Amino acid sequence: MQLWLAAVLAAGVLTAPADVERRDSGARSPAGAARAEGRQADFAAAAREYGVPESVLLGVAYLESRWDANGGRPSTAGGYGPMHLVDAFPAEATDGIGDALGDPRGDEARPMAITPGGPPASSALRTATPAHRTTLPEAGRLIGVAPTRLREDPSANIRAGAALLASYQRRPSSDPSDWYDAVAKYAGTDDPDASRAFADEVFSVMREGVERRTDDGHLVRLDPVPDLPGGESAEEDWWAGEENTDLGWAPGADAPRSAAGTKAAGGRAECPSSLHCEWMPAAYKRWGKKGDRDYGNHDRLTRERRIDYIVIHDTEGTYQGIPSMVRNPKYVSWHYTIRSRDGHVAQHVPTKDIAWHAGNWDVNTRSIGIEHEGYLAKGGAWYTEAMYRSSARLVKYLAAKHDIPLDRAHILGHDNVPGTTPGTVAGMHEDPGPYWDWAHYFDLMDKPFRAARGGDSVLIRPSYNSHRPRFTGCVSGDASKRCPPHGASTVWLHKSPSHRAPLVLDIGKRGGRPSTYSVYDHSARASTGQRFAVAERRGDWTAIWYLGQKAWFHNPAGRPTAVPARGPVVTPLSADVKVYGRAYPERSAYTSAAYQRLAPLKYRIAPGQRYTVGDTVTGSYYAANAFNPARHVTTTGTTRYHQIQLGHRVMFVMAKDVRLIR
Repeated sequence: MQLWLAAVLAAGVLTAPADVERRDSGARSPAGAARAEGRQADFAAAAREYGVPESVLLGVAYLESRWDANGGRPSTAGGYGPMHLVDAFPAEATDGIGDALGDPRGDEARPMAITPGGPPASSALRTATPAHRTTLPEAGRLIGVAPTRLREDPSANIRAGAALLASYQRRPSSDPSDWYDAVAKYAGTDDPDASRAFADEVFSVMREGVERRTDDGHLVRLDPVPDLPGGESAEEDWWAGEENTDLGWAPGADAPRSAAGTKAAGGRAECPSSLHCEWMPAAYKRWGKKGDRDYGNHDRLTRERRIDYIVIHDTEGTYQGIPSMVRNPKYVSWHYTIRSRDGHVAQHVPTKDIAWHAGNWDVNTRSIGIEHEGYLAKGGAWYTEAMYRSSARLVKYLAAKHDIPLDRAHILGHDNVPGTTPGTVAGMHEDPGPYWDWAHYFDLMDKPFRAARGGDSVLIRPSYNSHRPRFTGCVSGDASKRCPPHGASTVWLHKSPSHRAPLVLDIGKRGGRPSTYSVYDHSARASTGQRFAVAERRGDWTAIWYLGQKAWFHNPAGRPTAVPARGPVVTPLSADVKVYGRAYPERSAYTSAAYQRLAPLKYRIAPGQRYTVGDTVTGSYYAANAFNPARHVTTTGTTRYHQIQLGHRVMFVMAKDVRLIR
């Protein structure tokens, strides 16, 4: 603890010393500290008490939590409250990641099962990489408040976070730019690159300014600090109290990077220059005995490939085990991982190569997979703003690089990827689930979901914070218990226009069994940003075409959960048009590779129904059943497919079976 802070702690009144020239750029709420109320007043009071510029305190808290309280529940990194004070390693951390379940390769030509010895055990996850510092106990000691209160009381959490931030500041100052190194240390990592990236993003928020209403109803505002980049970095020996590990640069300057940008790590880390990206390569080697040889954990290519999708995953586990998992040739693979606490990005597989992540080989061959540290529902209740912002920046960069449209037909959740055959549909994954804030995510990519004038379809768009639908299944051991109220990106779909009506059926996922309200069951849900064809309207209810049936959702004019949208749709030309989970070529196209059976799914669509079109592609299959990529074979046919929004997942219909309406 710095001497200046120790002195004011002892005095019981913590303010910046009077001889420090005050700088009021963004340090107060626009209405003035005297008129601040609610959470805004909590930030103002804590800033005054602990001598932290209010803009700095607000900027740090926004990047951690967007100022939300989250009902006292932990983030996916184990952090609590507006200041994201991190407690011990999450108790519900799982072994491995969720995408290790099932067959992540999704190629019938070479089925894959995760073998014992693939994912590390929980004990290994705890020690595989250095864990983040826990900050909640330390912050509690600084202000003399018990940890339980810091988890549950937002005001106490803000005070403790301010005291913790002040303890990282070497000398008192009211100039926000002087706090860069303290903000970097608040990131909670001993990696200087990751700390810089966190501080950069906080200072970016401070320069831009932001205003929003929190999840518990408080309006909070951070005024822009436009001249912020003039700060200076601290002395060389302050960082973590150790040897010369100074960050060594001022905000706004060109930062040195050991593994960031597109030229880092020998040109292998593919990231925008504004992100600090680590190259953490996945394994690529043979394994097994002679006669029963295999290889993993991805496929290398000798050329560039067409990329149509970016698939968003959550890990269902912690970041600590990622290095050991991606370096295991018997395990699954994905292209990037983003850490929850500070938004740190690690790349594992070059984007020109095929990672095994989606459970659908057709999608794998045409996609980039990004894992986000976190949980759909158990183990952590919310994703940090730092992770959202890093991910959005990365996706925007990759979309521009590979000419991928920034829409929900191409930026998919793992829960939007179709099953490959009728037998795989039920086991397809549900991450990142209903609590991923798709609207905010696309706002960060400068592609907000807007209403289209005269639109003849609808774009699902509930208000995330105020839209809190019923879910069950968040509590281990009690699948029927209701989840705590939480903002969500999905709407429930009913058989008729009534909340009491049964949910629509998903014959492919659940057979004849009813759909449920489980957070893990998307059978009767539509997600933010997805576009559907309108089937009917009655009062406050709208029906869409969904899995071959009318599906009704509540969409009142005064509080809409969808907006008008425009775009092409298809309608079947005959009864019982087949639907597919892969866009594979016709049999006659296979001249150099083994024929891949094109199995229709259980769904059928009929004349009079309409489904929105996200893309049109020619059927192809990439045979990659050899360690040497020179032996891989691409088969391209002539069959054309339309990608449609059939249900919660995208699927494919043959162009010859439908009429395209633009």
